[in-house]
This record gives sequence, structure tokens and C-alpha cells, in this order.
Amino acid sequence: MIVRRRTVSAVLAATALLLSAGCSSGGAGFPDGAGSTGPRGTAAGGAPSGRATGPAAPARGSVHVLRTLTEGLKSPWGLAPLPDGGLLVASRDDGTITRIDGKTGGKTELGAVSGVSPAGEGGLLGLALSPDFASDRMVYAYFTSASDNRIVRMRYDARKPAGEQLGAPDTVFKGIPKGVIHNGGRIGFGPDKMLYAGTGESGRRGLAQDKGSLGGKILRLTPEGEPAPGNPFPDSPVYSYGHRNVQGLAWDDRQRLFASEFGQDTWDELNAIEPGGDYGWPEAEGRSSDARFHNPIAQWHTDDASPSGIAYVDGVIWMAALKGQRLWRIPLDGAKASAAPQAFLTGRYGRLRTVVPAGGHKIWLVTSNTDGRGTPKKGDDRVLEVAVR
Repeated sequence: MIVRRRTVSAVLAATALLLSAGCSSGGAGFPDGAGSTGPRGTAAGGAPSGRATGPAAPARGSVHVLRTLTEGLKSPWGLAPLPDGGLLVASRDDGTITRIDGKTGGKTELGAVSGVSPAGEGGLLGLALSPDFASDRMVYAYFTSASDNRIVRMRYDARKPAGEQLGAPDTVFKGIPKGVIHNGGRIGFGPDKMLYAGTGESGRRGLAQDKGSLGGKILRLTPEGEPAPGNPFPDSPVYSYGHRNVQGLAWDDRQRLFASEFGQDTWDELNAIEPGGDYGWPEAEGRSSDARFHNPIAQWHTDDASPSGIAYVDGVIWMAALKGQRLWRIPLDGAKASAAPQAFLTGRYGRLRTVVPAGGHKIWLVTSNTDGRGTPKKGDDRVLEVAVR
């Protein structure tokens, strides 16, 4: 029996049939759409969904790895930049959170998160700082427990000894289906200060289309874990549905939400998220002619992507690829891709898990070669500082 807080009513979201174009690597494409991926207007939480008012990002870009900030990490997953320039990184399999000094790369373990039960793709996954972190010092974490996937928050006290800096976890939201695979796990606070979470369908396909289930969804919550005001379904945390396994969340400078998603055997996806939107799984994988489903703004063969984290920097979505072992650049024109995706760092650092903005024209990029599916290299896993354009 799936545990959930609310039930929801049905809604259908229409989208136009989109055409595809090629990519520099031959493995990706983007639709030649004429507008946004869904109804115009203002999304819940104040997220406008129309065209951009400025010019599209340049079609081609560049990447330069500036340095390896730190190495020797085990199964890193979530990454949360701190106001002082440091980083918090989650170890999926160890269930610990470590602070990395943003200048020296020195590591300090905050402590273990109580209740984490790692197995398969599950464990300690996404991290996010409270919107009021400066005053409340709260760190949010998404993790797999013995019974479900859940979100907790903990007080971080850097004045305490290493290993004892995390307070007891306070469960904010629970009942997300768990499995050996497809646990989702990415969380983030949006521009509206609401908490968004990407979930997976835990290998049970039917959950993605069941709006009464928390699996295969993007959820939108208050910081206390209640359904956020303005959600598309009454008294429900569900923001969008029809997802297989959401892995990345990012907002552009117009407050539009984008999400990356694992496909099965054919197409991985980057989607522009509309409130109440149906993204097709399991009826559709990649672009579809079915008007009930929102089409991705870009798609990749699974060998070229298996996408994880994404970040928005200067009109571009940067997407880390696990199986594809590369960093993808997707330039935007509003809520659609404006040119074919461009691949960087192919095979150079192995599997890539997480990417977050680092200020200016830079990102932090986390490798994932110790997750049981990669081939660890000397020093793995690591955090890279990367200049991007």
C-alpha cells in the first residue's frame, strides 16, 4: 500500500507535436517548437511559462576545467553550496554529509544521517539548504529508509566537533515509494521558496500515471512538508506527473522549472515543467504524437546520457550524464532548446552525477564512479570547478 498525504483529481495537459533535429554527437535531438511546452500564463509559485524576453543563448559554447577541488569521495550524490563558499556533499552509500572547503578542498564530516538504508540506487540522495539557512541553519535531505523514500531536515552546527555537527533528523515528508531502482532523489527550493522533489516510480510503471501516488512525480511542498499553495491539484503535493525517474531540477532566470529524466531503453529527456503537466511515462518515452503528453525539449539515446543533475547558467542548461560520461550543454530560447545539445568532457572523468552553479560563468561538477556502476579512477570520486560559456 502506497503511503501518501493527499489524493488528487485528474487533469490533462495538451502539447503540440514537435519535430526533431540532430546533435553534434549524433545521439541527441531537440524539437523545433514554436513556443512554450504548455499553456501560457503564470505557473504556481509565480513561474511564468511564456517566451523569454531576451536573446537566445549562443548555439555553441565552451568548457574549461579549472581545478579538482577535492577527491577521494565515496558515492557522492547531492551537493549544496554554502553561503561561505563551502559545499555540502552527500554520500549515498555511507549516509554521511561532508563539508568541503571551497578554497582548499579540505573535508570535514558533519555526521551520519539517521535512518538511511542504502541499497541499489537508494540511499542518501539530494541535499538542499533552507531558504532561511542564515538564521535556521537547516539542511534538507532526501533519502531511502527501510520503508520508503522521505525528506528530512537537520540543524547544522559547525561549532560542534566533526562527526557531531548534524542534529536529529525531523521528517518533513514521507511515503514516497522506494525500490532497488528509480528512487528519484533530487530536491531544491524554488524561487518561490517552496520545496520541490523529483521522485521515481520505483520500477512500478503504473505509479507514474496515478495522481494518487507519490511515485514518478515532481512534488511541490511548503518547507514544513505540506502541499504548497497554488498546486495544480487540490490538496495534493503533486506538481507534475508521468515521470519515470526524475534526476535533475533547475530554474532559469525567469523562474521556469526544468527537469532531467532517465528513459528506459530509447530516450532520456530534458523537460520544461508545467504545473499539472503529464510527461507521458509509461505510455510515451521521448517525443510522442499523443496530445495528452508534454514533449521533452531535448532527448538523447540512453547510451549518450542517462542524465542526472542539471544547472542553469546564463541561458544554458548544463546536464551531467552517467552512462554517457559527458557534460551536455543545452542552450535555451525561453522554455525551448534553441540549438542542438553539445557534448563536453566525453569519457574524461567517467560518470558525472551532479552539477550546480558556482557563481559567475562557473559550475561545480561531481563525478560518480564509485556508485557500483562505474570504473573508479585514481582519486575518485571528485568535485571539479569548471568554467562554462
